[in-house]
Amino acid sequence: MNEYKLLFTGTMGAGKTTAIAAVSETPPIVTDVTNNDASHAKARTTVGLDFGQFTLEGGDRIRMFGTPGQSRFDFMWKILAKNALGMIILTDNSRADPLADLRVYLEGFADDLDTMPCVVGIGRLQTHPSPSMDDYIDELARHQRVLPVLDVDVRKKGDVLMLIDILLAQLEAGLLGE
Repeated sequence: MNEYKLLFTGTMGAGKTTAIAAVSETPPIVTDVTNNDASHAKARTTVGLDFGQFTLEGGDRIRMFGTPGQSRFDFMWKILAKNALGMIILTDNSRADPLADLRVYLEGFADDLDTMPCVVGIGRLQTHPSPSMDDYIDELARHQRVLPVLDVDVRKKGDVLMLIDILLAQLEAGLLGE
């Protein structure tokens, strides 16, 4: 049995904890505390990590780690990215400037993205159609990145599995996050 580490990252409220919980076979481990950030109406926020896992058909195990979303916890980003085979960046299209949010993670994980595949999942695109999918692709191009970008609802197991499947397909094809 092989074990694969995947990283979920993105802003506070983008759905990292929810995505991991949607597909984990075991109750996810979370390090949520009461949110003291008045700029977010969210009651709780991750300060360490989220963790969940599931088993693929052949017996291989996927271990999923979620980063804290707030930049003040960015020291955890590098720790959690170590030995990850791929990354899923989640964005929330209902936020004030989701493209700026994406930039934070493209820049914060720039070195990692040179060597690991990545997928971008956009939440709430249906209810907040601006910026558009093309705007995200243009933002990635400004950072010299060509990455799959998908409209997802992280509450839906099928959507989260689609993100993971695309990431694993990149790994199988030997593609890097370039």
